[in-house]
Amino acid sequence: MSGESECYRTVGDRLRHVTPAIVLIGVAATCWVVTAQRMQGMDMGPGTPLGGVGWFAVVWVTMMAAMMLPSLLPMALTHARVSTGAGAASPTAASAVFAGGYLLVWAGAGLVAYALFDGVRSLGLPWLAWNQGGRYLAGGVILGAALYESTPAKSRCLRHCRNPELLTRRWRPGVPGALPTGLEHGAFCVGSSWALMTVLFAVGVMNVTWMVVLAALVAIQKLLPSDRVAVGASVAFIAILGVAVAVAPHQVPALTVPG
Repeated sequence: MSGESECYRTVGDRLRHVTPAIVLIGVAATCWVVTAQRMQGMDMGPGTPLGGVGWFAVVWVTMMAAMMLPSLLPMALTHARVSTGAGAASPTAASAVFAGGYLLVWAGAGLVAYALFDGVRSLGLPWLAWNQGGRYLAGGVILGAALYESTPAKSRCLRHCRNPELLTRRWRPGVPGALPTGLEHGAFCVGSSWALMTVLFAVGVMNVTWMVVLAALVAIQKLLPSDRVAVGASVAFIAILGVAVAVAPHQVPALTVPG
């Protein structure tokens, strides 16, 4: 009987360890389905109006959950493991709050991007039209993102997004402590990936295909064993994309060219 009890405890411990991963994967998958459904029939080209701020906020958080939660898995599991080791009653709940704090920071970043994007659109500058200077502006934004990817600030933020030990140092006990830990980790990840999100705005923020591509870049940078190789490949890819959008937009796969 003692052997069976020990077996049940072992299975239970393993389930508790993987439950946060199952939850995050399920949420991300659901958000991908919802995002794809909501984007059907919408204009996915660069410069597309973003709609009302409330509608955009809901769509943006759904998009970020779809794009970012898969690459958050190692850190969420680290958070759950540390919480379990500290005797937390519900490590899964703590990890869920941690992920919620992470997404809250991305929500704030999205609102800032919305204000900048909508503010520029409201100026009504004729040279921003795609057949005039619009495509060069979009290409320039993408090239600017490639430049940021090579900066020390990017490297420092990415290190915090990749290294579980650094998260362990920032860990705070209990469900209440999970929120500030998630907010802090989210700030580092926004610092690491905000330039990639500007690429999404440049090619069309509602473009599901490019959402998948950029989510893959985020995951590669966070999960590939060598961050230098991952970032170097990302910089080359983004730079080529920037030049292509400015010079030959019709040749860019899945890009909805305005007009």
